[in-house]
Amino acid sequence: MNSPNRDRPSDAYVLGHSAREIDRLTAQARLIDPITRGFFRDAGIAAGMRVLDVGCGAGDVAFLAAELVGSTGEVVGIDRVPAAVEAAAARAMAMSLGNVSFRVGDAASITFERPFDAAIGRYVLQFQSDPATMLRTVAARVRSGGVIVFHEIDHGGVGSFPSVPTYDRCCRWVIETLRSHDTETRMGTKLHSTFVGAGLPAPSMRLEALIGGGPKASDCVHLVSDLVGTLLPEMERLGIATAADIGLETLAQRMSDEALASSSLIFGHWQIAAWSRVQ
Repeated sequence: MNSPNRDRPSDAYVLGHSAREIDRLTAQARLIDPITRGFFRDAGIAAGMRVLDVGCGAGDVAFLAAELVGSTGEVVGIDRVPAAVEAAAARAMAMSLGNVSFRVGDAASITFERPFDAAIGRYVLQFQSDPATMLRTVAARVRSGGVIVFHEIDHGGVGSFPSVPTYDRCCRWVIETLRSHDTETRMGTKLHSTFVGAGLPAPSMRLEALIGGGPKASDCVHLVSDLVGTLLPEMERLGIATAADIGLETLAQRMSDEALASSSLIFGHWQIAAWSRVQ
């Protein structure tokens, strides 16, 4: 393989906002939402709260929070990308959700008429050049005593035993591609230091992960194969892997067959949350 070509815009968001990526995020949400819901409940997101969802994307986390705050609460999602906000607003309308709204904007510059009871985010800080500064900015939008809770991924947990070569190789390709765009692939583990660096009290934390063997490895396999599909053009541009190396059309099936043949256990990414209260 050639060395990665790092001639790219420093602010490039590697996952993009294509229709394919929005579909991937929706499929991912079906698997990850139960974990996020548990994190949010433990953090204290409850009925009647006014919640800010930072980096809302296509709206999956905002919709989850809307369930928790109920009809007496409110969720406002913000994202810098108009296409993502448009998709989220269209989905909210289709679901007749009256307690959710979306705005285009950046947490550092957008203004609101009053503070929030809580601020939330999922898979957001990993893409920030200075996550502690962003977290400090978000905390300024929350009232004293309000909750800050972020759910981040950590690629340190992915793997298989006994080894499933195709799965392990794809995980390495994904990590290399993300790191080439300065994405923090260990953000979950770094949440504690990020909260403290933002001037927040040391957070409470939890870790969960998808895990399965044989036929029950399917969820982990598809999360990785779908992510590879999104990242494939960038993997090729960087010289990390080619379409022929990956064989996307049969990738998930090959990984599943390998796991079944070796009675392997597949480990998904660590899902780590941290939460604290604004003083």
